[in-house]
Amino acid sequence: MRNLTIDFFLAGLSELPALRLPLFLFFLLIYLLTLVWNLLIIVLIVTDSHLHVPMYFFLGNLAGLDLCCSSVTGPRMLFDLHTQTRNITIMACITQVFCFISFASSEIFLLAVMSYDRYTAICHPLHYTQIMNWKLCVQLASIVWCLGFAYSLVLTLCAQRLSFCGSHIIESFFCDLPQLFQISCSDIYINILLTFLLNLSFLEGTSFIITFLSYVYIFKTILKITLKDGRRKAYSTCSSHLTVLFIFYGTGFFNYFQLKTKDVLPKTKDSLAGRLISLFYAVFTPLLNPLIYSLRNRDLKGALQKILFRMRSMT
Repeated sequence: MRNLTIDFFLAGLSELPALRLPLFLFFLLIYLLTLVWNLLIIVLIVTDSHLHVPMYFFLGNLAGLDLCCSSVTGPRMLFDLHTQTRNITIMACITQVFCFISFASSEIFLLAVMSYDRYTAICHPLHYTQIMNWKLCVQLASIVWCLGFAYSLVLTLCAQRLSFCGSHIIESFFCDLPQLFQISCSDIYINILLTFLLNLSFLEGTSFIITFLSYVYIFKTILKITLKDGRRKAYSTCSSHLTVLFIFYGTGFFNYFQLKTKDVLPKTKDSLAGRLISLFYAVFTPLLNPLIYSLRNRDLKGALQKILFRMRSMT
């Protein structure tokens, strides 16, 4: 990347001094809750033998990715709110871009794998343990993390060709590719084309097809179930995952498929909308995911009650 000595300026969340402390305290609480909830899910899955099944193995990986995503953006946002030091070096910015895209794209791949796991459990229950054995689960999880790393590496290396000679203000609270494209004075056609093609054919496209086909067969199987209790149980195993899918795909699609051209900086309303969308998928989604899964899952509630009972017994 050119201009390695320049610094960027993160626009942040608000320019009003009166809002700095309330925003800092609010997002500090959000970040701490995100850490606690996701760590709690990982601890429950590791310590409770009843949760040592593929579904919760992948859920533990999802919690780990949420921890990583929130830790890429959260501490930097809190630091800027507290110190008002919004300058970020170009190397720190590109590192943040690489890490965030890596974890976020891994999460998309993982959601597709979780869809396939639900398809196998509902459509082929008698062969579920043979198909989703631990060797396959570990291999799928490893592939998910490696694919996210490779996808992010390609986009980040392609971003190395960008140069910045105009505005250095990033209209967000963290560095992301769409914001870097907006302030670049290079020809970004290749970057946008590569991002679009990779999303369409490799990331969003393939993952969406796997997820879509999995749920087509899932719903076909559910409709054939005659018992109401059986249908309700099948729906309950998918409802949390579907909710997370809608949230993640909706916000990610808006962010990466609404790229502006390099010659037009975002208008005030567009900038505000972009910040709100970025805020939602980078800060709130890692908090919502464990809440969605834990509040509607009897097994996780039962595991939590066991831990609380043990803690009370020890005291």
